[in-house]
Amino acid sequence: MAGKHCVLELYSADFSLLNDEAFVRASLIEAAHVANATLLDVSTHLFEPQGVTGFVLLAESHISIHTWPELGYAAIDVYTCGISTKPETACSYLYDCFNAKKHKLQTLLRPVPKFTCA
Repeated sequence: MAGKHCVLELYSADFSLLNDEAFVRASLIEAAHVANATLLDVSTHLFEPQGVTGFVLLAESHISIHTWPELGYAAIDVYTCGISTKPETACSYLYDCFNAKKHKLQTLLRPVPKFTCA
């Protein structure tokens, strides 16, 4: 298996948390930690009038978030490879962080591709 790809959507989440760039950044860093992943870099951006996007580069792949505070919505992507990482744990942590009332989680197992030469 090449990895696990978790796609998490948060609904009815807290506006102020979704719009707080420092909080989003800290949450992504802690999500990497609870996933047992190796943090390489972090980048976040606060939009006007609202919304935050963030990306955590991991040795095992990445975690990203895009927020729409006015809708109480966030789209989160957690992709990790390796047997020691726990992307679902990161998703659970992020769900709790933003006080979402509902969520949708899809987990995709990414197989190792088999390439052939023509």
